[in-house]
Amino acid sequence: MLAEESPDYLRQQYNADSLEDVFLKLSVLQNMGKRRRSSIAQEIVEQVTVPAISNPALDMSDEQHAAEISGEFGDNISMSSAARDPISTTAPAAPPLPPPQEIPTSFWYNLHVMQSHHLHALIWKNFLWMMRNVGVMLFIVGLPVVQILLFCYAIGHDPTGLKLAVANHEMSGEMIMEQFCPVHTGCNQTMLSCRYLDMLVKNKSMVVQYVTDDEMAYEEVRKGRAWAALVIQPNYTASLMERVEDGRYAEDGTIESSDLAVRMDWSNQQISQLLYRDLQYTFFNFVGDMLSDCDVNPKLGRVPVDFQHPVYGYRNPNFTDFAAPGVILTIIFFLAVAVTSGAMLIDRNEGMLERCLVAGITGPEILLSQVVTQFTVMLSQTTFVLIVSFYFFELTLVGNIWLVVALCILNGLCGMSFGFVISCAVDTERTATYVAMGSFLPIVMLCGIIWPIEGMFPLLQFFTAFLPLTKPTESMRSILQRGWGIDNPVVYNGFISISSWVLVFLVLTILLLKFKKG
Repeated sequence: MLAEESPDYLRQQYNADSLEDVFLKLSVLQNMGKRRRSSIAQEIVEQVTVPAISNPALDMSDEQHAAEISGEFGDNISMSSAARDPISTTAPAAPPLPPPQEIPTSFWYNLHVMQSHHLHALIWKNFLWMMRNVGVMLFIVGLPVVQILLFCYAIGHDPTGLKLAVANHEMSGEMIMEQFCPVHTGCNQTMLSCRYLDMLVKNKSMVVQYVTDDEMAYEEVRKGRAWAALVIQPNYTASLMERVEDGRYAEDGTIESSDLAVRMDWSNQQISQLLYRDLQYTFFNFVGDMLSDCDVNPKLGRVPVDFQHPVYGYRNPNFTDFAAPGVILTIIFFLAVAVTSGAMLIDRNEGMLERCLVAGITGPEILLSQVVTQFTVMLSQTTFVLIVSFYFFELTLVGNIWLVVALCILNGLCGMSFGFVISCAVDTERTATYVAMGSFLPIVMLCGIIWPIEGMFPLLQFFTAFLPLTKPTESMRSILQRGWGIDNPVVYNGFISISSWVLVFLVLTILLLKFKKG
């Protein structure tokens, strides 16, 4: 490689017994022209005798004094500055090079950027990596299942066992000590407070603890040992019946004695709203049962606002059904981002991407092979997530399941495309992780998963409409909760939005592969 001659000729020319000696003398000859030498190179040059021979592969012509070749330790060597005693050689002249072959090209030939055997080799390479890393692939496929399991088990269910401190002055001290409040059924107007509290306990959302006085009940809330304090007056039952009988003529004292005094800890909005709802709904049921037992129309005791059967959804919706569309799309999207960005960076950092480009493989071929490979992984993740969500947990599904599947697949493709953009734009896995993590929270906060978009600042409402997951989340929620089809603008706008982002990310990836240096 250094002298570009046959072994016999080199041994004879440099008066050496082996090619190792020839290589040593060639290396010393190469270092003789250095401007700066290390101590190691200096010792070798002083100990090795090099014949004054001119080698065509190492010599530089007199006209090219500035030409330099790379030497040992990365220094540049000016061979023309070295003191040599060239001798003429009788090496035959190199045969002339053949004329360059002109390959006929056409417009369609320039457009042909993909070849089947290239794609086959690239796809097989990617699948071979997966087969050799079974543990990693099991983790990648199983991670979204674990995430959707955690979401469905942890988010959206009504809290239970909330402590309620009750100062019921209709009870005796012995009853309070025994934590026992007698319940009388039927049209029995005795200690109606106990009947109401019994219905609260059966609701399973609250645990009632009886205390002796009002201040002790409030202290339980202040100490954080109870979420609310309920005070019932000694003449509650009599005042309530008098209030019903007198109606508009009831005195203020009677009305105040028939009220349930509630003081709550509103530091936790979700728990406070639940307690507020259950205390009210339980009281409405309590009044309705009493009227029914006394042969009175129970409708007389309800609020004169008739909330009829809802058009969409249920009377008591849960947060799980509200957040499920956004959570499912977010899991599929960002896991696809993580997997694809990591795969492309591994290929580039290991030199595989550069070797492929040098071998004549084009950027679109590399991109398509990664899309095919990662699409298989994403399809497996999507299948398991949807099975766990709608078969195991039975989340609300009113519309067409195939529209949900198609939207999730497009969402996964969008995540893959975003991952390709990240991997082509950054140089290290650490930077890719920072970009992915930095984009996670804004997208989750602004796409309507945690809070409705209508509650955002008006400028943010306009901005969030252009994010990748906003329109798809609304579309999927309409399919699941309302049963709308693809002909509805809310539904097909989600498909249009996610498809547009896929095209944008793929075009950016191709441009980065083609023009980004390094």
